[in-house]
Amino acid sequence: MKKPFLESITKAIFYYGDEEILIPYSETKPLSLYTFIWAQEDAVSLKIDQVDFTLQPGQIIALTPLHHLQYIDGSAVVYQFNREFYCIKDHDKEVGCVGILFYGNSELPVVTLEEDQKHKLQILHEVFLEELETEDSIQAEMLRLLMARFIIKITRLIKSQGNYGHVVDEKIELIRTFTFLVEAHFRKEHSVSFYAAELNKSPKTISNYFSKFDKTPLQIIHDRIVLEAKRLLTYTDKSAKEIAFEVGFQDASHLSRLFKKQTGESPSAFKNKSRQLVTL
Repeated sequence: MKKPFLESITKAIFYYGDEEILIPYSETKPLSLYTFIWAQEDAVSLKIDQVDFTLQPGQIIALTPLHHLQYIDGSAVVYQFNREFYCIKDHDKEVGCVGILFYGNSELPVVTLEEDQKHKLQILHEVFLEELETEDSIQAEMLRLLMARFIIKITRLIKSQGNYGHVVDEKIELIRTFTFLVEAHFRKEHSVSFYAAELNKSPKTISNYFSKFDKTPLQIIHDRIVLEAKRLLTYTDKSAKEIAFEVGFQDASHLSRLFKKQTGESPSAFKNKSRQLVTL
């Protein structure tokens, strides 16, 4: 069972569903989405980064697009979303897409819910379901606000419990750190060599580390630049030239070429389409 939300202008994706969402993934295929798995009544058996893992009833785990996941058994509530859904909006560093739950730690973040916490999250869950059935001009904003609230609650719990798993892989850890550095520096630094130097690695070594995943280091950098450009085009009145300067391009044509290569349309065309959809 899967209930989807898709936003054509930003390519945002949000899914709610049960364990059936997880079945198509294999241990050799990385997730393309950020994922929360919530074991409510039953234990959920998984294999994460080739390591067996059991999520006990009343526990929630957060996974990034870098994790390899194989679903084994058990019933669960699952939320999934891409960067365009949640990360396109501004968020505090602790609860953003490189925050504590995702790239802000080297171990798997798992929270264990007390009864009152289960009740509060169940109410939030029911509001999610209601909003997924409400198709109007503010549905996207409402779903993003609900996800922000969910992430804030889980982040507070993970900080108070300090309950982390112990699945660590050197390559995965380096890629998480690379992604974290990109988040911090993408507005000024666009070369793989800069991030390689920050990690005390050669660019070739960094590329080799990414070989098991579906994107190169340069694609990670470009994706983040374009995502920021989309956010600014959608939610601000800044011109393409101003946005280009904000994401580190002295010449707006450089951003325009990258944006068109990534999205198939120019920044101005994207902005016009965005404005038309907002006014519908």
